[in-house]
Amino acid sequence: MRIFSIVVILMLLVSMSGCMGSNQSQTTTTTMDRLASIPNGAVKITPETDAFPPVLHSNEWEAPVPLEGPINTAGAEDSPFVTPDGKNLYFFFTPDVNVPPQKQLVDGVTGVWWSRKVNGKWSEPVRVVLGSTESLDGAVFILNDTMWFASVRKGNYGEVDIYIAKFRDGRWTDVKNAGELLNRVYDVGELCISPDGRTMYYGCGGDICMMDYVNGSWVNPREVPNINSELNEDQPFITPDGRELWFTGQSRLGYPGPAVFRSVWNGSGWSEPEEIISNFAGEPVLDAEGNIYFVHHFFTKDMKMIEADIYVAYKKKS
Repeated sequence: MRIFSIVVILMLLVSMSGCMGSNQSQTTTTTMDRLASIPNGAVKITPETDAFPPVLHSNEWEAPVPLEGPINTAGAEDSPFVTPDGKNLYFFFTPDVNVPPQKQLVDGVTGVWWSRKVNGKWSEPVRVVLGSTESLDGAVFILNDTMWFASVRKGNYGEVDIYIAKFRDGRWTDVKNAGELLNRVYDVGELCISPDGRTMYYGCGGDICMMDYVNGSWVNPREVPNINSELNEDQPFITPDGRELWFTGQSRLGYPGPAVFRSVWNGSGWSEPEEIISNFAGEPVLDAEGNIYFVHHFFTKDMKMIEADIYVAYKKKS
């Protein structure tokens, strides 16, 4: 059973994603469509009104804050991916987490959105249409000119399949299903690929697995040693230098909801994971400077989810 953020939020409604240039353009809807789609009276949570603010357990980063600029709204921003240069942000957006996925499929705004950092500021996000307007797309990962993403659409091998798109002539195109091997045989969940393109890390039934790219095919699927526990682990990310494995897991320190973990390559394997950010934090992705971008879900004290924002913890300057 694969665990995708878009499925968790849209279908289950419980809390438990390389290098591109900065000159990208996309197929888009207008920004006003996104804002206008948010229900009247939707509650925008702020750090001051957050019942479970993110808790940082490391002095390597500044305290987590909502990502600045026009990214976060009273809707749900989720599943971030940031290119290593820190100039392109992809995220999943849906205007109302309480709307059934059948309605989100045709609302014209739910899906993948993109913002570019220009002169130090994030631009107004625009929607990325990935081959089909009748789909629920999210969980983006990009390596070089290839985007991997999760999608609910007709023709899938399962409920949620992995798809691939190519960046050509300033847009994402050549969208295709990643194939039966990954989607039916291996049942790959949210994934990332090492910077050298040789190893895929992915969610596999509440654990994190890996496999190798050999002679044009993905082979040798197995659990990642020293990472998994009796709790859930998912949504892995390898840093641009290939030296750190980050992932989402249930808190091992007693905090509610998911937490962000880090493991470091020691030359022969991954170190014991360290819980870095707790309290409904997940789907970490880091740029080349070591800044941590993640999704933070806002919950009431009686554990009802309200919305979600993209947060960032900036790496302290040495």
